[in-house]
Amino acid sequence: MDKQPATYILASRRNGTLYIGVTSDLVGRIWQHRNHVASDFTCRHSITLLVWYELHETMGAAITREKRLKKWERTWKIRLIETSNPYWNDLWTDITGQSKVTGSPPSRG
Repeated sequence: MDKQPATYILASRRNGTLYIGVTSDLVGRIWQHRNHVASDFTCRHSITLLVWYELHETMGAAITREKRLKKWERTWKIRLIETSNPYWNDLWTDITGQSKVTGSPPSRG
């Protein structure tokens, strides 16, 4: 996946702790979360499952979406996730084609 602005939601488990973020490099940023080098909050709460993401044309649009989502009620966030990912599957394989995270971030060839 090429670099592109994105808004994403990570979870510790189904209906667990949620984290909303924004990035211009979704694969690289999620790799950081999964390897506990991204954020103290996600490390402390073992938040590593990518359960929702949305790509944007501009970083400004991605940031605006992130700020709006952070203000949403938890039930709305869960409904958003379950609309496209009802079983809370980890979408890591969707964005990388990999099943495990090892070593350095995947190349974007």
